[in-house]
Amino acid sequence: MNNKNILVVAAIVAVAAITRLLPHPMNFAPLGAMALFGSAYFGKKGLGLLVTMLTWLLSDFILNNFVYSFSSDIIVFTQGAPFIYGSIVLIYLMGTQMMKKITAARMLSGSLLASIIFFTISNFGVWFSGTMYPMTVAGLATCYAAAIPFFTNTIAGDLFYAGALFLLYERVFKAQLQARKA
Repeated sequence: MNNKNILVVAAIVAVAAITRLLPHPMNFAPLGAMALFGSAYFGKKGLGLLVTMLTWLLSDFILNNFVYSFSSDIIVFTQGAPFIYGSIVLIYLMGTQMMKKITAARMLSGSLLASIIFFTISNFGVWFSGTMYPMTVAGLATCYAAAIPFFTNTIAGDLFYAGALFLLYERVFKAQLQARKA
């Protein structure tokens, strides 16, 4: 991957992170799509994971210090951050294996797996924080059950953003490169 491609992929990931600052339904976010997209084009190179993590961290910083600074939700987020960032790492690693060849079917199935990974890990983190649910098996089950309505938005967000990111790169950037070569 040449420097121009690296910059384009990094810029697309950054733009996806910036969309978190726009009004959107709860959990309709590009988290899984960013990790999957970054893994598809950066591969196992640490740069892709670094770009994905830093752009998410920067958007978290802006959201937590300027958008949600007066919200009690920040407490839950802060305690669950290791789980959220852990899910990004796992999605990225899954993507490096799954997206070695980029196809629509792999992008769709990768997006769904990304949603499942995020749902499973982030909600475990909410339960594990001990602030909202009892630290029992029943409390864990209640936590996952309460999160099901948000899971629909997670799936929709990952599918929407993955489609947008992959199409933007494949159809716009690569098409421009090919047009210049012709």
